[in-house]
Amino acid sequence: MTRVLPFPGVRRASSTTHDILPRKVRFDWANTPLEWIPGQPFASHFINEINMILPAGEFWFCRLYNQALPFVTDDKLRADVQAFVRQEAMHARAHAGACSEYLRAHGIDTRRNLAVMDWLFERALGDEPFGRKLPRLLQRRWLVFRLGIIAAVEHMTCVLGKYALNNREWDKAGADPVLLDLIRWHGAEEIEHRSVAFDLYTHLGGSYLSRYYLSAITFVAVFGIWADGAADLMCQDPRFAKQRPSVFRPWLWREWVRVARNGHLPDPLWLFLTELPYLSPWYDPRNEASTEQALAYLARSPAARSAAA
Repeated sequence: MTRVLPFPGVRRASSTTHDILPRKVRFDWANTPLEWIPGQPFASHFINEINMILPAGEFWFCRLYNQALPFVTDDKLRADVQAFVRQEAMHARAHAGACSEYLRAHGIDTRRNLAVMDWLFERALGDEPFGRKLPRLLQRRWLVFRLGIIAAVEHMTCVLGKYALNNREWDKAGADPVLLDLIRWHGAEEIEHRSVAFDLYTHLGGSYLSRYYLSAITFVAVFGIWADGAADLMCQDPRFAKQRPSVFRPWLWREWVRVARNGHLPDPLWLFLTELPYLSPWYDPRNEASTEQALAYLARSPAARSAAA
């Protein structure tokens, strides 16, 4: 039953004003080159690493949200969460397909990076962290703790989705249209459902203090995992042999900044600054991006249009 708000101005459980639409998409990777941004191997590898980060994480999101559903007491938020789960499951399948049908087809060894993500979400952040069964009293707290991580990650994916929709340097460089559509379709849906994770976290009792420290940990971890995985891809490219890419070597970070200045990657300092609004007590995900812009792209996305047909 939907809760009736006793006072005007009280924040509703759901701040999403539209119905979130899951889209069953497919991508044909037969003609996508490994260097999908011509002349930009660093940026191509960096963004390709997203295909290995996301599947395990987004399936983990789905499992946790299904666990959280029985505790949701608002009808609109429950519908938002269910649609969120369907969208995230499709994201995971699409990026997993890119790993198996695209990266591996180009000779990329994905085992190491996928194993890192499996360890993180199955072992460290699973229902039984590091194989230890939690007392019943702590199980809901552990669930809400992990929902706080998801809320922080979803802020980051919203920011990256907005970047992908606004970036025209990829188009000017002649980027592969299939992979570009994957990134923009995913980014647009992240914007479309950007309020759900935050709404669910606060609905189930997530506090500002815990949101603050969880976001600080999450932002650093995501940047590190992304850079580390990208370095592993570059180590498989002979063109980067002399640089010996590593998350612990300054070259990787300097090159990230240099490539970002050319418009082919988000600048790490810009990313850091765009995360700061999440730390505000008055943070509202609705202010972070435009639903209209996201839906406009989804209306013309080749994959989404094919799914609708």
